[in-house]
Amino acid sequence: MDVQQLIKEQVTSHPVALYMKGTPQFPQCGFSATVVQILKACGVTDFFSVNVLENPEIRNGIKDFANWPTIPQLYVNGEFVGGCDIMKEMYQDGELQKLLEGLAKT
Repeated sequence: MDVQQLIKEQVTSHPVALYMKGTPQFPQCGFSATVVQILKACGVTDFFSVNVLENPEIRNGIKDFANWPTIPQLYVNGEFVGGCDIMKEMYQDGELQKLLEGLAKT
């Protein structure tokens, strides 16, 4: 399976998928830490995450997959949502909470 197929399977088989630097417990950059905090603020505590620092192929492949140059990247129900700035804006507007309603909450 090539990297693009792997990424496609990951984003379509998990309701919430986050590609980030580090892990939700130990983010390795400020942007990744921010998006994890935003997800938690939306009540999403159980989500699929990929530490791109552990896999250079995924780190490069995810940028091509969404045609988006930066990490972190959030996918909800297989659709690319955006990175840190977009998530912040959506959260402030209340859009992100609506999008995430009922997904991966504990």
